[in-house]
Amino acid sequence: MSDSPSLCEGPLTSEEPRTLHQSTLPTLELIGSGKVRDVYRVDDRHLLIVATDRISAFDCILPDPIPRKGEVLTQVSVFWFDFLRDVAPSHFVTADVGAYPAALQQYASQIERRSMLVRTALMTPVECVARGYLAGSGWKEYRASGTVCEIPLPAGLRDGDQLPEPIFTPAHKAQSGHDENISFARMAEVTGNDLAEQLRRLTLDIYSKAAAYARTRGIILADTKFEFGFIDGKLALCDEVLTPDSSRFWPADSWKPGGPQVSFDKQFVRDYLETLPWAKQPPAPHLPANIIHQTSVKYLEAYQTLTGKRL
Repeated sequence: MSDSPSLCEGPLTSEEPRTLHQSTLPTLELIGSGKVRDVYRVDDRHLLIVATDRISAFDCILPDPIPRKGEVLTQVSVFWFDFLRDVAPSHFVTADVGAYPAALQQYASQIERRSMLVRTALMTPVECVARGYLAGSGWKEYRASGTVCEIPLPAGLRDGDQLPEPIFTPAHKAQSGHDENISFARMAEVTGNDLAEQLRRLTLDIYSKAAAYARTRGIILADTKFEFGFIDGKLALCDEVLTPDSSRFWPADSWKPGGPQVSFDKQFVRDYLETLPWAKQPPAPHLPANIIHQTSVKYLEAYQTLTGKRL
């Protein structure tokens, strides 16, 4: 039996679903708009990151937002930044809108609970991926070559199997499309060997602490990706951290190697889209109401199960 709290004792939230597909903060400079987040410059030292309710799959932004998804992503990140503060400093300043600069107060109703004030950072050019279980692109490579990012693995592993020990598998950030999995040697050519070693050690340390905690909540942290940057010359954890968008979270009591796992992440949406005659090119199809609702519930469940709180 799982030691996670029950998810069936009443509604996850009593509030009406709210959605934000695109933030609009006209007095601020929008310096980036990704698949989910809009990033604004506040001043020379600070940025505002607004997590919308957009959802992407197969590198396409879907036309239908997922209610409260942006709130979950922000609040999960806030939880982890605090939990990991002894392992890694971060760019996080506050998510309390009341403590934001005065110029942001006019947007409080739009950005409350879905935004973070952060320090600006000089970002590293790689994503740092930790894998404790075989899944996703790692499983695909393993089936073809017995390796993941050129790291040899034992023969006979199944989709969803736990690895003998967690591995570090970096990816090169792509301007568009999929990030490219690369070997550690290739990463070292890009970052320099000293920084590559530091990023590998820090990534695995963070993963180990987070995975151990998640297990106490009845969740397997199968894999996750981090981004790091330099603030005042010191390496810091940046962007989102250990969210259902950047990680695979599996309920421990339903884990069964040998195929796809039940998950708290957006794999549910991907699985639905795989049933459609869609070529995975824009425009993306609309999601039916039941898929939108169930996806929202999965994100809220992830927050509640990890933190023990309701959003």
